[in-house]
Amino acid sequence: MSTLANALPQNSDTAIIVPGSPNPIVLSYQQLVSQCTQFQAKLAAAGIGPQSAVSIALPNSLEFIVSFLATSWQRGIAAPLNPAYKQGEFEFYIDDLKSALLLVPKGAYSQNADAVKAGKTFQAAIAECYWDGNEIVLDMKELGKLQSNGPVSISTARPDDVALVLHTSGTTGRPKAVPLTHANLTRTMQNIQNTYQLTKADRTLLVMPLFHVHGLLAGFLAPLSTGGSVIVPIRFSASEFWKDFINHHATWYTAVPTIHQILLKSPKPSPVPNIRFIRSCSSPLSPKVFHDLERTFEAPVLEAYAMTEAAHQMTSNPLPPAKRMPGSVGKGQGVDVRILDAAGKAVPQGGEGEVCIRGPNVTPGYLNNPSANESSFTADGYFRTGDQGKMDVDGYLFLTGRIKELINKGGEKISPIELDNVLVQNPSVGEAVSFAIADEHFGQDIGIAVVLKQGTQMSGEELREWMTDKVAKFKLPKKVYFTDIMPKTATGKIQRKNVAEAMLKQEKITARL
Repeated sequence: MSTLANALPQNSDTAIIVPGSPNPIVLSYQQLVSQCTQFQAKLAAAGIGPQSAVSIALPNSLEFIVSFLATSWQRGIAAPLNPAYKQGEFEFYIDDLKSALLLVPKGAYSQNADAVKAGKTFQAAIAECYWDGNEIVLDMKELGKLQSNGPVSISTARPDDVALVLHTSGTTGRPKAVPLTHANLTRTMQNIQNTYQLTKADRTLLVMPLFHVHGLLAGFLAPLSTGGSVIVPIRFSASEFWKDFINHHATWYTAVPTIHQILLKSPKPSPVPNIRFIRSCSSPLSPKVFHDLERTFEAPVLEAYAMTEAAHQMTSNPLPPAKRMPGSVGKGQGVDVRILDAAGKAVPQGGEGEVCIRGPNVTPGYLNNPSANESSFTADGYFRTGDQGKMDVDGYLFLTGRIKELINKGGEKISPIELDNVLVQNPSVGEAVSFAIADEHFGQDIGIAVVLKQGTQMSGEELREWMTDKVAKFKLPKKVYFTDIMPKTATGKIQRKNVAEAMLKQEKITARL
């Protein structure tokens, strides 16, 4: 297994189940491979060849699965996008990769959806993509920049080809493009397979979005590479979760802590199905939720630690009978994990420092971003995660804080600078600073501090309403703090931590009055 093109079995075993009424869509591996081969030929006929970027603005679906795999098989670059993005957000990602083709759901073109408007802005070819009961249709609506291409030959993927590009928000504001090769992806798939001893007998219920590396690698690609199968509902639904889990005979699932908490608050199935393990990743899992999950669902809970730049998984707690450590993200899984100081030197055992990693799963470097690559990799090739942590004598990693300023809302990484840049576009806003606030449900949520321009008035709800067509829903702030003066250092710099502390202090004083 060196590319996604040779990662799947070719047999009559079930690969994909898409729940639906009256009947689910069920594809064997042979049928899935056939669909991908047919779609690859359609991409080649449209002019998609090596290193052509294909933006995929589709929900979790058979259409996403086939278009993603076929793009990578054709040596193209698959660029999954959150279908909930607004036009400006789509425009950034489509422009950043110079996407040749944009895939959207059936009906999106006639509705002139935000993704379609963004594609038109940058002359991307636009195609609706849908299942007609026999095949995945590629319905070209606009040829865009592909108009002069003409058909190309069908390609064979190579291990060092970039198969996937995802963007990760950074403290500099501009999201960074993370290229992941076939070799990166297949190594992570092997690592996940080894960590959880996945076999063809396993079946997972996919609850994470496929435009996230968590869902794509741990919830989809890794299970398929073992000959197991994946249940793919269009989205997570607490009311449908256990019905799908039980009816389609799932054995495990992976999710962010927020989803685990939702399931804990939802009616428990009776009897509880036999769950081989529950995996948690993408944001910290509290020891309380860990114990609640194990007690409620009678299954071992395995917390893992991952990043887009590592093609997802870096560490994980192991399966029983090995030790599971609540509060720890486990041991390195096919990845060399070190705790280093600012100079890139190892700290004494048990000491705190930056978590750094090295391995064949790690991205070769950000696209077109030499300054980020210089600051993100040590001289001997370790990637700096931006997370602070320590390791015990048994090699279990404990994360102790974030060095970077990203807001981690239930696994969604949000750049505060990005939000600042949106907020100051409001004609009433003079200054704005975004920061993380503690949240029982998501772990972190978004707070913003705002200085209004003289002579203007605005409520927090009015500002949130103004933001609704500028950013995706998950980026809307939970709390808006208005202040007359933004806290700054003596040199005039704004430090988010200081602003957050000042706003929370202001809130406490107001509550006492």
